[in-house]
Amino acid sequence: MSKTPTVSRRDFLSRSSKLAAAVTTGMALDVARGAHAAGGDTLKIALIGCGGRGTAAAAQCLNVPGPMKLVAVADAFEDAARKAAASLKRQHEAKVDLPADRVFSGFDCFEKAIACGVDLVLLCTPPGFRPLHYRAAIEAGKHVFMEKPCCVDAPGFRSLLETNKLADRKNRKVVVGLNIRHTPTYLETVKRIHDGAIGPVQFLRAYGNNAGVWVRPRKPGQTEMEYQMRNWYYFVWLSGDLNVEQHVHMLDLANWAHGEEHPVEANGMGGRQVRKGKDFGHIYDHHCVEYTYADGAKLFSQCRHIPGCWGSGSVYAHGPGGQANCSGTIEGASAWRYAGPKVDGHQQEHHDLIRFIRENIPHNEGYYGATSSFTAVLGRMATYSGQVVRWDDAVAKGPDEMPARFAWDAKPPLLPDPDGGYEHAVAGPGVYQAF
Repeated sequence: MSKTPTVSRRDFLSRSSKLAAAVTTGMALDVARGAHAAGGDTLKIALIGCGGRGTAAAAQCLNVPGPMKLVAVADAFEDAARKAAASLKRQHEAKVDLPADRVFSGFDCFEKAIACGVDLVLLCTPPGFRPLHYRAAIEAGKHVFMEKPCCVDAPGFRSLLETNKLADRKNRKVVVGLNIRHTPTYLETVKRIHDGAIGPVQFLRAYGNNAGVWVRPRKPGQTEMEYQMRNWYYFVWLSGDLNVEQHVHMLDLANWAHGEEHPVEANGMGGRQVRKGKDFGHIYDHHCVEYTYADGAKLFSQCRHIPGCWGSGSVYAHGPGGQANCSGTIEGASAWRYAGPKVDGHQQEHHDLIRFIRENIPHNEGYYGATSSFTAVLGRMATYSGQVVRWDDAVAKGPDEMPARFAWDAKPPLLPDPDGGYEHAVAGPGVYQAF
């Protein structure tokens, strides 16, 4: 069995129950009462990663009642940083203090934003950068919100685990953008599963099937690094592939429903059937993975980005006493349907984080953020290679996917062929080696 540090099941269940109670009674929304920011009444915030998700996360953070200021934004691209700054000023004029000299760009922008005397850093860049930025934020003593996934490779996962321990030592609060964990429908359903509503979980099914995401074609004058950064979803070093960047939500939910343990091995298949051509990098458009947990329970997982197909984002848990749709229903002897308040998990995670900071409640979601992210990486290793890949081997031996140097004129890990395409780099099962 893996010796990878994780949150204990007992600690996790206790924490989940308390969070569920807070959300469903509205306590988590009342964050201003008798609370203070670290270093003063006003919580100072920096946003790193100014795309659509980052800008939305910053707006949601600023929605939380109480004194706070967004005092720095940063993105590799200057246009993205300036666009986010303008948007957030329009949405939250009273809570935004962003002079031009605190709107940063370039690969070192994260360091400049962190150095602006902030209390909380929102990490929303493409996930390949997450371990580096998380480490820098925690070393500087900041609280952290980081979007999912948290890593795209084994070195990144190992880095996350070390940074999580440092965050604990520094008593920094960490929330990960796996927003399902802050949503009452899922919190209550998973609690009932853990309390035995369907008996011991024997197997789970996870689906992440939809039509796909944006495409940003190459523009004249772009360096290869700039093109890949702009079109980041389609390159493993930046996104981790569909199974990581998108499907991590459902894999996290499955791990959580099972009991917070991670799988010990994976095998699967996948490919690139529809999403081909120069605009789509070298990732797959479908993955199907069978994960096995240490107790023998199975997780059957599939994700697909192909238009015109059956779509679903869901997880089902099965046991001898029935089955649960983890989004709010249980069938069997303990049949039940969620009928409580509807809460936006994307918003709620920020209410919860600010409460943890202001009330000095120890909280670190970095452990399950790392574990669920690497569960997804493990699945990618299995589909790419066509081999059974064990967790411990993947953690110890998985390759480093990141570039040797970050600069606009630097070479990314993958270069196009003479015609500008990447089909030569698409992983071939039976040929690709996981490590």
